[in-house]
Amino acid sequence: MPATFAGRCLGRLLPPLLLLLCISFSSGSPADPVMTTQDASQSQANSLTKTQLGLNESSGPDLTTQNLKKPSKEHHSNGSFLQFEILLPGPPGTLLERNISLANATTVELSCKLDPNSHLKSPQVTWKRGNETISHTSKTENSWSIKLVIVDSSTMGSYSCILKGDKEISATFYLHVPKIEAREKPIITYEKDTAVMVCKSDSNPMTWTWYMMSGSKPVIINESLWTDKYLISRLSANVTRLRILKLTKEDAGVYWCEAVFELGKSEGKMQLKVLSLMAPLKPFIAIVAEVIILVTTIILYELYSKKKGKCTGGKACDQTEKLKSGEGSSASHRKI
Repeated sequence: MPATFAGRCLGRLLPPLLLLLCISFSSGSPADPVMTTQDASQSQANSLTKTQLGLNESSGPDLTTQNLKKPSKEHHSNGSFLQFEILLPGPPGTLLERNISLANATTVELSCKLDPNSHLKSPQVTWKRGNETISHTSKTENSWSIKLVIVDSSTMGSYSCILKGDKEISATFYLHVPKIEAREKPIITYEKDTAVMVCKSDSNPMTWTWYMMSGSKPVIINESLWTDKYLISRLSANVTRLRILKLTKEDAGVYWCEAVFELGKSEGKMQLKVLSLMAPLKPFIAIVAEVIILVTTIILYELYSKKKGKCTGGKACDQTEKLKSGEGSSASHRKI
């Protein structure tokens, strides 16, 4: 009985199982997961490679200068455009002048503007460079201007505007290279000491050069030739320093620094005085000498006062002096 029941169950289950096996083998579905994993791995690798390539391609323009705007030639050049104006007539008693420091080539516009409240109406305007008359390049209401292209020192100097009406008023612009700041008072030091000189400019010169006066001729200080005597250092682009070591009296004299700008040169002079080691002692010696003279005078006065004090009366002192002189004369006669 049990055997018969088991046989019936197997008979019912075998056809569905065989049908499923046939379907699976014919469609190849069990092999599909393996192929899908390989394809997925390959596609992932390909996508990763493409992603890396895509990143490189996309990052390429960012690393190049296509998106970085280069400065134009105007930014690279030293040229610029500067405007300066003087209001006329200005406060009473004031000198209408303006100093303009220029180190590099530039274009400058100078303007003279008449105060709207001025009583000078419709003036005749003249521009001069030094004593030479020049024409103004532009005119607006109560304003007259000239435009200058400054490329070298030949175009530097003074420019004046002159307004003539019922009275005459003028203003002057002075164009010059930057001035050098140097010590105006003499530098005083002693033998075997070290002197320090510093020059400074508001602008950055191209080069600095130090000079000293040897007799009547200027001599360039070359620290490579006198390494144990002169030390030149550029503290910054606009500051230079000269150190003179082991000073002697022969080192005294005039020294100056020269700065070279695109539009010209500028210099600052200094004077060096070297004193001997005995110089600080001279005032002390003079004081000691005065004290000695004063003490000697006091001692002599005291001695004289004591000698004079012994003679209480004038006649007694006279008689004593006569007796001493008489004794002296008698003794001399006896000897004879």
